[in-house]
Amino acid sequence: MSTTARTARPMHGLFAIVGFLVCVELASGVLQGYYTPIFSDIADHLGIADADVNWFEAAQLIVSALLVPPLARLGDLVGHKKVLLLSTAVTALGSWTLAFAPGFWTFLIGWALQGAYVVWLPLEISIIHRRTAGTGRQGLLTRRAAGILVGALELAVIVGALTSGALVESTSMGFLLALPAIAVTTVFFVIWFGIEDAPGEASGGYDWGGLILVTIALGLVMGGLVAIRVQGPDSVLAWGLVLLGALAFVPFARYEAAHPEPMVDVRLLATPGQWPVQLTAFLFGMSVLGAQIPLSTFARTDPDTAGYGLGADASFVSTLIGVYVIFLAIGAFTLPLTSRLLGPRGALVLGALLVALGYALWLPFHDSTTQAMINMAIAGVGSGALVAALPATAAAAAPPDRTGFATGMTNATKTVGGAIASSIFAICLASAGSIDDPVKGHAPLSGYLTVWAICAVAALLAAVALLLMPRQATAHPVGLDG
Repeated sequence: MSTTARTARPMHGLFAIVGFLVCVELASGVLQGYYTPIFSDIADHLGIADADVNWFEAAQLIVSALLVPPLARLGDLVGHKKVLLLSTAVTALGSWTLAFAPGFWTFLIGWALQGAYVVWLPLEISIIHRRTAGTGRQGLLTRRAAGILVGALELAVIVGALTSGALVESTSMGFLLALPAIAVTTVFFVIWFGIEDAPGEASGGYDWGGLILVTIALGLVMGGLVAIRVQGPDSVLAWGLVLLGALAFVPFARYEAAHPEPMVDVRLLATPGQWPVQLTAFLFGMSVLGAQIPLSTFARTDPDTAGYGLGADASFVSTLIGVYVIFLAIGAFTLPLTSRLLGPRGALVLGALLVALGYALWLPFHDSTTQAMINMAIAGVGSGALVAALPATAAAAAPPDRTGFATGMTNATKTVGGAIASSIFAICLASAGSIDDPVKGHAPLSGYLTVWAICAVAALLAAVALLLMPRQATAHPVGLDG
């Protein structure tokens, strides 16, 4: 068989796999965009206060942060498709639980279980990275596929948000909540029949000791952050939990460094090709996950009452989010082009700088809807590039038996960064009034300026960290066509 024929067959298979994985990301986008416009309706349906909806976010963040490391490691051991199926089944279970939940606690459990989708994109990148091994263009093809997947994800976020907003007044809440569950269930069978099953490349057993230690450490930190949001920044218990969690990472790191097959490969994370990527994911999470509520409440604030804000209604907030997501998709789709022009590291640095610029522009320019859209468009392009590039870059800098772990950690560190920032931002905005209901009280403008400054500085620090990464960060030789 000719070399051309041998190359064409894998490439044809890759196109098919990316197509099936696009379906998965479409479902992921629906989950991430569908519920936001109807949170108040969900609160009415459950008979709870709007502020209690924050518990759903907190529960899902905790579960997401705890699930990623063990599922990523399991993917390296038994195969990434198997774990993608497992996480999809758990997500479907959570989604159907939401549709039939009789009250707050059942809905909370379903919402937490639905957080298993957070591992989808890292596992998909790992599948593509492995599928392109031996092509001589593994890094390039992985980045291109990642851009397509993230672009599909962000477009689906808009579709999900528009769909729920259009249907909420014309159908029952049970039917409305069943639609995402149907989408996720369908995706389970798409994965089952569409993605080839390959065995895991990692050796050794499952590090149960590491799993227990990382669960304790992350659980304490995340629990402390939730306590800060609930009890306020003066809570001794909350800060005690955060401190205990931080200290728990010390014995955890020592244990993992000495383990032959660790749950979290701290030695790999410390390599020059990994730590800048993982640190960037953490810092990036502060804006992409932590700043959404402050942006929404600022837009809804009436300037005639508070002296600042855009005085926007819910429909404009959806428009603002839509603008951000569209440009996020643009950033993801153009990643192959920017990587070709600037190199993989240069594309990452540019993305981080655009995020920094977008949030820095909020400091002087926050008085009109036009300024808000421009700010979010700039931040969106940079965010899209980072969402697509970070897992692909982590995979390129990991050995074949650790790609699932490396890509999964970008989502885990991003989630933890977002959770920490969410609590910090809550403190910034709660010094006067309420961040949950801008009608009942208003945070000072200085609080919002602090939030935007933190996001800008975090993104700028990420750009500096990325400059310290090797231009071609690989942990193993990449085969060349010959």
